[in-house]
Amino acid sequence: MDPLAELDTRIAGCTACPRLVAWREEVGRVKRAAYRDWTYWARPVPGFGPADASLLVIGLAPAAHGGNRTGRMFTGDRSGDVLYGALYEVGLASGPVSVSVDDGLTLRGVRVTSPVHCAPPENKPTPGERDTCRPWLVRELELLGPRLRAAVVLGAFGWQAALPAFAAAGWRLPRPRPAFAHGARVTLERAAPPTEAAGGSGPGPVTLYGCFHVSQRNTFTGRLTPDMLKDVLRAAAGEAGIPPYDARAAA
Repeated sequence: MDPLAELDTRIAGCTACPRLVAWREEVGRVKRAAYRDWTYWARPVPGFGPADASLLVIGLAPAAHGGNRTGRMFTGDRSGDVLYGALYEVGLASGPVSVSVDDGLTLRGVRVTSPVHCAPPENKPTPGERDTCRPWLVRELELLGPRLRAAVVLGAFGWQAALPAFAAAGWRLPRPRPAFAHGARVTLERAAPPTEAAGGSGPGPVTLYGCFHVSQRNTFTGRLTPDMLKDVLRAAAGEAGIPPYDARAAA
C-alpha cells in the first residue's frame, strides 16, 4: 500500500481520545434531520488530496455534520463550500463544490488536512486532544516533505498546532515563534538540510501562510472574504510551484 494511503487508513481507525470517540459516534447515531437518510462516517477523517502535493492546507478539525458525516475533509458543510469554491477559482480543484466522497472532486497539487482528525464538541478540541493527534500530522508532513513547498494554515488554532508538528517533522522554527495573523508569511528551513554526501536531495524549505479560518462566523461577518482567501491561496500556489490553471476554461 502507498505510505500515505496506509497512513489515512490508520488515522481512520484511531480511538485514542475517548471524548472525541464518544462525540463523533453520538452525532452519527442522532444525526441532523436534514441528513437522517445518511450513514455517517463517524470516524477520524484522514487528509484529502494527491500524495505528490506541494501545497498543504491545514484546518482545525472535521465538522460534526460535515466531514464527520461524509468522511472527507471540509466536505458537506458551508466552510467547505467556501474553501473548495476558492480552490476551484484559483485552479486547484476540479469543481467548486464538495458534497460527498463520490462526487468526483479532485485536487491539483494541493492536499487538505487538519491537526485534529475527529469532530470535537462545539468545534473545540482540548489541548490534550490536539497533542494526542499531532503524530498523525507529523507523519503526513514527513511523507509530503520531499515535494512540500508551502502550506496555508487556517486560523490561530491550526497555526499553533501546525508549528510544533513542522518542528517534529524536521523543520526549524524561527525564534521568537511566529505569531498567527491573516497574511502572515514565514519560511521554515530544514533543521538538517540535505548535503551533497547524502545525494543533495530531500525536503527543502516550506513557506507557511496564515489565513483566517473559513468558519461561518468569519465568512458571514466579512472578516474573511472570498477574495482574501483566494489571494492567500494564489500566493501559496505560486510559492509551491503549481502552474496557473483556469478550471473554468478547461470545463
